[in-house]
Amino acid sequence: MNGGMERHVRRTVRVIDTVNDWIGSTILALLVLPLLYSVCHEVIARYVFNAPTDWSYELTYMIYGSHFMLGAAYTLLKGGHVRTDIFYNTWSARTRGIIDATLYLLAFFPGMVFFLWIGMEEMLLAIETGELSDVTPWMPSLVPFKATIPAASALLILQGISEFLKSAYAAVTGNELVNQEHMGMEV
Repeated sequence: MNGGMERHVRRTVRVIDTVNDWIGSTILALLVLPLLYSVCHEVIARYVFNAPTDWSYELTYMIYGSHFMLGAAYTLLKGGHVRTDIFYNTWSARTRGIIDATLYLLAFFPGMVFFLWIGMEEMLLAIETGELSDVTPWMPSLVPFKATIPAASALLILQGISEFLKSAYAAVTGNELVNQEHMGMEV
């Protein structure tokens, strides 16, 4: 890989990793606050005042579900998804790079594009119909909750590009680009 191409790959990886790191460590961390409030409010209202709320259950599952979905790209960045390390760790960087790059192209990207497409259709349908939840009498709009599917898919595709570039780099050079976590943003 020539020097100009390597610099471009490193810069692209650094930008994508920085975006997903910021979203995961800032936005998703702050999303825990309304989740915590909702759960604590319901526990106190239900068990101290014997006055359960209509809204807390729905708000809790929507925030938690959104947190889970939107955190997937951050988890991919940090290497937190499940893998069979018993084999993977014994392979050379080049072999891991070839296998990872191939799987990103053949499985990951098609799957994420499918989720993005279906998620967009579901979100747009929810907007068009004004879809409301029917779980409780509160009946909040489902648009924000349904919007997390295409948003999470887009973030995963973005992080997948970074991971693919890291894998392709390892496949070509036999060396791994050091993950942002190990080197203070200097990819």
